[in-house]
Amino acid sequence: MTADNAWEKGDDVSAGDSPTAGPARLNTSVAHNARVWNYWIGGKDNYEVDQGVGEHVAGMFPVIREVARADRDFLGRAVRFLTAERGVRQFLDVGTGLPTVDNTHEIAQRIAPESRIVYVDNDPIVLAHARSLLTSSPEGVTDYIDADVHDPDAIVRRAVDTLDLDRPVAVMMLGILNFVLDTDEARDIVRRIMAAVPSGSHLVLTHPTYDAEVGGEGNIAAMEFWNANATPPITARSGAEIASFLDGLEPVEPGLVPCSQWRAEPGAAAVPQYGAVAVKP
Repeated sequence: MTADNAWEKGDDVSAGDSPTAGPARLNTSVAHNARVWNYWIGGKDNYEVDQGVGEHVAGMFPVIREVARADRDFLGRAVRFLTAERGVRQFLDVGTGLPTVDNTHEIAQRIAPESRIVYVDNDPIVLAHARSLLTSSPEGVTDYIDADVHDPDAIVRRAVDTLDLDRPVAVMMLGILNFVLDTDEARDIVRRIMAAVPSGSHLVLTHPTYDAEVGGEGNIAAMEFWNANATPPITARSGAEIASFLDGLEPVEPGLVPCSQWRAEPGAAAVPQYGAVAVKP
């Protein structure tokens, strides 16, 4: 499981890190999403095979780099909104991706140092970096769970070691449900996690789309190439399908929109990646 941003959360990690820091079981013969995403944004945690696939996909769908930055910026705006305006002090970030600058815990704890954050991923390259880079303020807590998005009950079961599920939690699912290929299963994952958190909790979501009105047509061919040449497989969805993940929740204005335009500066261009924040009533 990998996540964040349209295809994977990531950015340039600390200068001393390299792919060799990961465990020996990493498969470096096939391009992997975490490393390809890292390559797209100028990071060092990638191999030649990742660079080749990354160049090909970016050639087919050049907006992917803009999507990555827009998704990252959305993360910052959403966490600041929830912490400063909604008083949220607990975050469950499902699909951590490679650690970078201004991770969820850094943004939240800058505003509210007592914030508690649990990251979830099960990618070995993410795990290799997460334990050394994901630190915490003295007043707060940051934890990491090695778990799979396909097992939401295990995620919740382990999250209670750090989070108080009697108090509101922001469930972050940025660019992760696109790795759950079955839409019904993806809806069920969201329902099960949100059922475990109380009223006043929020879902923060981004997901790539093939909707033509936001320039998503190119996602179809690019993802077909990806699925034939790299791992893990990925899918885009329509805006209506993505909106269904918010069923039973109350979207915060402006609702489900291109993530580049969610509470952004006027005139921000649309990208083929929807974003939303919704509250559990």
